[in-house]
Amino acid sequence: MHAINPLRKPSPAAVRLASLGCITFAFLLHGTNVRWGIRVQNVLGVFKLFVLIGIALSGLATLLRVPGFVLEDPPHNLDWGTMWKGSGSGGANAFVTGLYNVIWSFIGYSNANYALSEIRDPVRTIKLAAPLAMICITVIYMLVNIAYYAVVDKDEILGSGRIVAALFFGKLWGLWTERILSGIVALSTLANVLAVLFSHGRVIQELGRERILPFSSFFASNKPFETPLAGLFAQYLVTAFLVVAVPSGDAYLFMLNMSSYPLSLINMLVSGGLLLLHIPLSGLASQYAWNPPFKAYRAVITFFFVSNIFLVFAPLVPPAPGFRPYQTLPYWLHVFTAVSISFAGMVYWYIRCRWLPARGGYQVVPHRVLQKDGESRTIMKKVLLD
Repeated sequence: MHAINPLRKPSPAAVRLASLGCITFAFLLHGTNVRWGIRVQNVLGVFKLFVLIGIALSGLATLLRVPGFVLEDPPHNLDWGTMWKGSGSGGANAFVTGLYNVIWSFIGYSNANYALSEIRDPVRTIKLAAPLAMICITVIYMLVNIAYYAVVDKDEILGSGRIVAALFFGKLWGLWTERILSGIVALSTLANVLAVLFSHGRVIQELGRERILPFSSFFASNKPFETPLAGLFAQYLVTAFLVVAVPSGDAYLFMLNMSSYPLSLINMLVSGGLLLLHIPLSGLASQYAWNPPFKAYRAVITFFFVSNIFLVFAPLVPPAPGFRPYQTLPYWLHVFTAVSISFAGMVYWYIRCRWLPARGGYQVVPHRVLQKDGESRTIMKKVLLD
């Protein structure tokens, strides 16, 4: 829609329709053909990477005043006073909102971990590929941000409501390139949707295979296309509901915060548990026979733990005057929703795995079985207590 008319803001109905079309395409592609789904998202991912490199190089060419990249009226964003102007006015709530956006731009790192069961030699691969990918992407992101600041005025970035990458090309080569870049950004967004749906659908399938979810055999199955169709459909339903139910101006940020906050909560608990395993006096490492082939350094775990404490509790701080994370929704809604869903899951687990067995005089024992599609899953057998 931005590619058709960059100067006109699309209607909320058009935004919702385009969003539903995007997630429906991703669901149908991954749900019916794994091979083609991976091919499409890989091609789009590589294309997105080359576009980012092109933006970074164009920005450097502008700074070096290479012919063809010289602006008639360049912005002064890189001046020290302009660069940091207004950066501390939003308070802790604005800062953590920005951090959620930054972390989400690296979400592919955790998505790769979700699919390690489908990777040959995962330990060696993650040791080599993860640091290399993070370093390369970090450098590219930094250069892209410098490029934006070198070409597009800061006030226009903050207040225009238009795609920054499209503004960047529009400033350099005119409105027609802004339209082209808007289409490229749409393809980039589709690549992100494909990647997230691919990984999260498999997470839901594994939760079904471990019998954590109700109707576990349904979610664990690969039928009928040898894909995690049920897990993908669950993810699709939740996303489609949020697209329709949340006001269009807040939908993207709300879904991003809704995804990021539970991750921060879980990361805080997991990293806290890892720190306990590193304490010799606790005896937990020997108790759980904890000796993985790849260990994080204690200093890294500590930093990760402290940073996630901030990400969990800072969103509860009221926004500073003049800053609103959402246009119409209360600032705490994503926290309340995420915590409520997590609490409901805890209550479900307690009733199913503790309260009902204690009342019925039995204990639940996990047992692995082989499904008709050749995949294994866990079932729970009731063993009566003496």
